[in-house]
Amino acid sequence: MFRNKEIKVFTFVSIGVITFGIAVCLVLYPKAAWLMLLFSLSLFLSFLFFTWRRYQQLDRLSVYLRCIANGDFQLDIRDNAEGELSILKNEIYKVTVTLYEQAKLLQEDKLFLSDTLSDISHQLKTPLTSMSVMADLLADQTLPLDKRTEFTKNIRQQLERLHWLVSSLLKISKMDANAILLKKESVCVKDLIDQSVSHLLIPMDIKDQKLVLSGDENASFIGDFYWSSEALANIVKNSVEHTPVSGEIKIEYSETPIYTMICVTDNGEGIDRGDIPFLFDRFYKASNASKESVGIGLAMSKAIMEKQGGSIEVQSEIGKGSRFIMKFYKRVV
Repeated sequence: MFRNKEIKVFTFVSIGVITFGIAVCLVLYPKAAWLMLLFSLSLFLSFLFFTWRRYQQLDRLSVYLRCIANGDFQLDIRDNAEGELSILKNEIYKVTVTLYEQAKLLQEDKLFLSDTLSDISHQLKTPLTSMSVMADLLADQTLPLDKRTEFTKNIRQQLERLHWLVSSLLKISKMDANAILLKKESVCVKDLIDQSVSHLLIPMDIKDQKLVLSGDENASFIGDFYWSSEALANIVKNSVEHTPVSGEIKIEYSETPIYTMICVTDNGEGIDRGDIPFLFDRFYKASNASKESVGIGLAMSKAIMEKQGGSIEVQSEIGKGSRFIMKFYKRVV
């Protein structure tokens, strides 16, 4: 306490004032000198006592802050009393809670990054291993022409898969880093659907699947045409993959005063009820997912929708198909 320069100065000044007061009393009122001394010392000692108490509390706060610096966020110093120190304690506690939440989020991000890198390495390892084996086989000069053609086609398919995987991961990374500036423009739903399904018409034709479109031709919403097209394309692609030959995929769209809705319905194999809560999680593969499935497409669709303030949900039943519902909400001014 006495290391504080202000306390030292105050002590010396107080002793000087008390001495001067007692001297005056001895001259003017000798009988009151002892009373003056007792009163002055009581006041001075009371000040020192309460100052010492405040320094004790400050020492406890210092210990508390050192504990926080060492990663111990479990201490609680909330104080319901009045006073400057109580206000300081409460403010420090608020900062502690904030630091704890940030540390927890950082730890979760660290674990998520570790799991993501593990998943990415696994997804990349499979096609790379496959291509490496087939490249070794192609090096055999005695390999029959039909096998050479088959392996070459397989390598090309694996390269396309790698290209899609890396491209999708880059897009998700940009969204996670908020490096994408989504446009806010009027989007015609009919044009959006045409753009989204254009590159899927050939796979649908190969499987003899029927595409049915119905809705309000004037339906629109405010959002980003390119990224919304990416979200819808991933959903339609999922339906194409899980709908059998000669199946049907229906896309319905409408606009209400609250939101613009796009529904993608198929009569495919459906999704198990236990998989639905995790269907939009990154790298999650449902129980009926194909070996080629990566588990990125639906996660990307959800991320794009949420970035635009929209939502996406799924309704499904095994053997009866699935229904994906996308909603682009109106902006309230």
